[in-house]
Amino acid sequence: MIALVVLVAVLPLLGALAVAFGIRARTAVTLTAVGGAGSLVAALALAVKVVDGGAFESASGFVYVDALSAFFAVTISLVVTLATVGSVGYLRTEEERGELNPLQLRLYVVFFALFSALMLGSLETGNLGLLWVLIEASTLASAVLVALEAKTRSLEAAWKYIIISSFGVTIALVGTLFLFYSASSLALSSNERLTWPALFANASGLQHDTLRLAFLLAVIGYGTKVGLAPMHTWLPDAHSEAPSPASAMLSAALLNTGMYAIIRFQALAAADLGRYPNHVMLVFGFASIVIGALFMVRRGNFKRLFAYSSIEHMGIIAVALGFGGTLGYYGALLHTLNHAIGKCVLFLTSGELVLRFRTRSSLEVDGVLGAAPLVGAVLLLGSLAIVGSPPFGLFLSEFTIVRAGFAGSSLLAGLLLLLLVLAFVAFMRTTSMMALGEGDVGPVSDGPVGSAGIASRAPLVAGLVVLLVLGLWIPHGLNHLITDSIEAIR
Repeated sequence: MIALVVLVAVLPLLGALAVAFGIRARTAVTLTAVGGAGSLVAALALAVKVVDGGAFESASGFVYVDALSAFFAVTISLVVTLATVGSVGYLRTEEERGELNPLQLRLYVVFFALFSALMLGSLETGNLGLLWVLIEASTLASAVLVALEAKTRSLEAAWKYIIISSFGVTIALVGTLFLFYSASSLALSSNERLTWPALFANASGLQHDTLRLAFLLAVIGYGTKVGLAPMHTWLPDAHSEAPSPASAMLSAALLNTGMYAIIRFQALAAADLGRYPNHVMLVFGFASIVIGALFMVRRGNFKRLFAYSSIEHMGIIAVALGFGGTLGYYGALLHTLNHAIGKCVLFLTSGELVLRFRTRSSLEVDGVLGAAPLVGAVLLLGSLAIVGSPPFGLFLSEFTIVRAGFAGSSLLAGLLLLLLVLAFVAFMRTTSMMALGEGDVGPVSDGPVGSAGIASRAPLVAGLVVLLVLGLWIPHGLNHLITDSIEAIR
């Protein structure tokens, strides 16, 4: 088991090691993709082990993997795999056009690998202090990717990202310290007072007032990382200015890592504070959906559109956690997986559009379906998937969340449905015009060709296929992993 735990976090570093040994950047990018695929295989094997044998704990809780950890590890390693394969074609094309120099390519490989490894490592620890350290380190690694192009806008976005995210994670640290203090009356060692399994087993004995404050600070702090409103202001800039495969990682992996931390804190708070944590999640969740949906109405930078969609979907997950119950948790976890895949596909598609049209403005992208049929089809189908249209997986997860809402409050469930309709109209208004327009603008250059083109487009098709499968059928193993995850936190 420990070998699998190590492999999940270490294999993404393969490309970075290649750069360290002087291997050229192009080869290192390919090795990063190989490492990402290997990490996914290891994560799947780890999930099977956990489902069959239960949680694994080692090194006094510093290493800890349960069903919830395994679920998020599979989700994020899948995103890493899709994004690293997509990086091969994207970076090769940018290098050939002179947009990125060899130093920038090496920096991309190194910090992409570090970013991936730190996120995956954060899912494999039961120590909430170490969890905070790894998530903060992932912020610093990903900031280099945001600033990679070294343009004024990208440097500004990276600086804004570092300042706001670091401030948020500092608040999360304060919340962690309050949680440590709330366990002071328990017969636990200093280490156990930050170890999640020990805290969860003794959650009923935590001090109420400090636990309440610890949870609220954790939601605000880690919610900044997640992009929950009103702590979301860094997210549209960072997602729109980073290279598209890195944007996919920010939206589909980093946000989920922050949500994972919030779920851990919510499980502790729910055991002792009744419906208080649910109410907090509902407030932040609905605020995020409203902000995301309203800002999607305006046409402009299509990568910003995808970023605001991420804010909306993180809000949907938060609302599902607020609804609670088996249906609410099941819908939240299933939506986490579906959104990660869907948003990864869309951001990788945005890379194809940037390479072809040399712009990030939706007003300057027209007739994609006619100019590049495969890319246009993925843009249209991926957009339908991300707004929750059947038969894709997000329809099933959103339907499950709405059912959970009606089981508790018809008013809140109705409000959620109304906001989902608004988001559908706002999002599809822009992307359908990009895909189905008359083509008056026209492409200014070809996209990736040859092996680069295959590497660039394979993740798009693969991601759509997975979303379609998840909309029609949930594999027994995935269903078992999700239900075991729910049991681990209730």
